[in-house]
Amino acid sequence: MINKVFKTAGKIFLIFFLSSFISCHPAEKPKPNVIFVLTDQWRAQAMGYAGDPNVKTPNLDLLAEENLNFTLAISSIPVCSPARASILTGQYPLTHGVFYNDKPLKSDALTIAEVFKQNGYKTGYIGKWHVNGHQNGEDIWEARNKPIPAERRQGFDYWKVMECTHKYNESVYFDEENRKQIWEGYDVFPQTDSAIAFIRRTGNEPFFLVLSWGPPHNPYMTAPEKYLKMYADTSKLILRPNVPDSLASVAKSRLAGYYAHCTAMDDNIKRLQDAIRNSGLEENTIFVFTSDHGDMLYSHGRFAKQKPWDESILVPFILKYPDKFKKPLEVDIPFVTVDIMPTLLGLCNIEIPESVEGTDFSPFLSGKKNPDIEGGLLLCPVPFHEWSRIRGGREYRGIRTRRYTYVKDLNGPWLLYDNKEDPYQMVNLVNDPEYIEIQNQLETELQKLLGKTHDEFKDGDYYMKKWNYTYDKLDSMIFSPDYPR
Repeated sequence: MINKVFKTAGKIFLIFFLSSFISCHPAEKPKPNVIFVLTDQWRAQAMGYAGDPNVKTPNLDLLAEENLNFTLAISSIPVCSPARASILTGQYPLTHGVFYNDKPLKSDALTIAEVFKQNGYKTGYIGKWHVNGHQNGEDIWEARNKPIPAERRQGFDYWKVMECTHKYNESVYFDEENRKQIWEGYDVFPQTDSAIAFIRRTGNEPFFLVLSWGPPHNPYMTAPEKYLKMYADTSKLILRPNVPDSLASVAKSRLAGYYAHCTAMDDNIKRLQDAIRNSGLEENTIFVFTSDHGDMLYSHGRFAKQKPWDESILVPFILKYPDKFKKPLEVDIPFVTVDIMPTLLGLCNIEIPESVEGTDFSPFLSGKKNPDIEGGLLLCPVPFHEWSRIRGGREYRGIRTRRYTYVKDLNGPWLLYDNKEDPYQMVNLVNDPEYIEIQNQLETELQKLLGKTHDEFKDGDYYMKKWNYTYDKLDSMIFSPDYPR
């Protein structure tokens, strides 16, 4: 009888002890997953929620309406390889060394994938890469069609990648074993299938996944017929006022294909959101949608990217994290490419490496004080390809604030726009006596940014020699706007 009493008392004590321990030491909250959707050349203005009267993007419109919408997301160096290297490293181009397309990101660069991996995350990358580069003297096209060696994958394990292609139908990629594979059909759809399969197979481990789509980068008219038909009547397309009348016809024809790509990708955004929801991961998943840079599409009579106008530098940036952000928020503080890595790490409570040059926005997003940011840095260390010197390209540095754009080239002040009064940037106010005080203030702020980033603003040849780069043959040739690159 006494033994039974002691046994019963012991059980009661054990239950009490365990319940007290659990209540004092609650289960550790699981780390958030991160899904990062990166498009190529999708300008911020080409969204229904941004006021574009033509494009059909209902799923992205809903995401922007219900979550965090960064209305002043800036691609500091608006061209593919440099922007992508900055996303991966949180560093400016003159630090990581990729300031010209198809130049290699250093193998020992500390990347966002490596940091996530060190903190227990599975990592995956699907789609366009474009930071493996090529060696001096190597043919650019040959290099773009090679598999990326395992030691050059910068921390990503799940791997369905092509260095660079703009053939979006039956396009090639390489898997983890460097086996050549084909995305069947329009590659956005099977790439999204691959992302969904990755999400469903992760189990309880946190993951960081990048889905990198090639469109809406030209060639524009290669989306599925279903989407091309939506914009076939180009007479209904409304152009931005800064597109010259003489280019209206060609601009509308390009926009029709561009919008078709956009709508096809918007449909796949819904597929992704449904898969995340159905997998039970929605609450604890950070979902980001953005682009590496924009597209002029004949605004100011220009095409493609690299230029300092808003159509080139402003990109969409939507962030969804239901577990942390319950209400929608418009973020109108300049948020530049290098801020992406520290902000995502901050949201995941991961220590930010000292090598990172960007700003962590996570405290501000969580309700704390605004970051001390006046404007985002704009730069073109070396003009090349679609912005080659033969096309009028030039080196520049600039700053984009909430209200103004100020840019200088090697000869001095070049552009000044009051984006509040002149949202299409049609009146250059540089050296205007009425704006000279503002211009001087912006020059001061620009110099602060250049000092912070150790940027001496030299000519392009200086940086090419410093990094032992050679110019590509492309820079002495003239291509049509639809030529893939």
